Amino acid sequence: MTIEKFDAVIVGARCAGASTAMLLARQGARVLLVDRAEPGSDTLSTHAIMRGGVTSLHRWGLLDQVISAGTPPVRTSTFHYEGSPVEVAIKPRDGVDALFAPRRTVLDPILANAASEAGATLRYRTTLESLKTRKGRVTGAVLRDASGLYEVASKIVIGADGIRSRVAQLANAEITQAANHATASIYGYVHTLPDTGFHTAFSPGSAAGVIPTNNGAHCVFVSFAKENRGRVMANGTEAAFRGELEKTMPWAVEQICAEKPKLYAFGGVRGYLRRAFGPGWALVGDAGYFKDTVTAHGITDAFRDAELLARAVSIDSAIAYEDYRNLRDALSLPLMRITDRIASCTWRIGELQMLHAQLNQATRTEAAVMASMNGEDDYALPQAA
Repeated sequence: MTIEKFDAVIVGARCAGASTAMLLARQGARVLLVDRAEPGSDTLSTHAIMRGGVTSLHRWGLLDQVISAGTPPVRTSTFHYEGSPVEVAIKPRDGVDALFAPRRTVLDPILANAASEAGATLRYRTTLESLKTRKGRVTGAVLRDASGLYEVASKIVIGADGIRSRVAQLANAEITQAANHATASIYGYVHTLPDTGFHTAFSPGSAAGVIPTNNGAHCVFVSFAKENRGRVMANGTEAAFRGELEKTMPWAVEQICAEKPKLYAFGGVRGYLRRAFGPGWALVGDAGYFKDTVTAHGITDAFRDAELLARAVSIDSAIAYEDYRNLRDALSLPLMRITDRIASCTWRIGELQMLHAQLNQATRTEAAVMASMNGEDDYALPQAA
């Protein structure tokens, strides 16, 4: 039996995995991209793409597809501190004059199709069973599809398979940094709100947000400390959703709840950094780094790390992989630390405003690095903290 050979096998075909596959395939690598899900399926997401991520989509030639799919441009972001609004305009910079928040049923297929068009082999309904190793190095993978098990050989296996990453588990990728807090969330989609950009509201112990997305819908969410989940949801999901909105967005609660949106609950996961790579394997996206969803930064970080990892894989040296880990960590740790404090839900409004100022600075640093990337070597590295 002939075993297929690839330069890279990537497990997970969503934001991080599809982007990494696209970038490697555009460089001429033989890439196999697999995902256990159905093509175009939805997934839990905050939707929001920050400046650095929009810059990436523009450079990759994919932003027009996101826009043409009816994703509305976001040109203001308003923070409501106990009812007092602070509106922030999205100023043109790094070729970006708006942010976007596409549904994952829109964004993920665009990225996966771009990977396929670049030459990557794309297989859905395919799961990772085990890693093949030789003398302590990963040399391939055992995969399962509807026909059964089969093996593939690869120079590297990349886990882009989310917070419960099978690749991370099989590679024994330990957590090197762990957050202390997490928020639980309830969210749904409504179609009756005016499009006035991003809105995020805060009151002691709670946060809520409105994110405009495709087809005239807004993703509306409420968040609260994970340890308070039982108390908050004691009377059911609908009562908890309305109760948290009444605390944070009293001006919009009647309009939102009148639509009776279908609601989804997320129990919350504490943030972490896992070891980024090892002999013949690497992690990207939520598989390697996750922070609480309250700051809505996951997609942007996935794009960032996809580009950093693709560069390391193309160079294929110990130094290149060390650079990937070091820059990922240098950019991630400030964001993770600030997000962890916000996720505690124990701040006073004055401290929260200070945290948001720090988050803005960390985001600017990340955006500057992402704007300087071009798939080669000449982007600026920030000084490590």
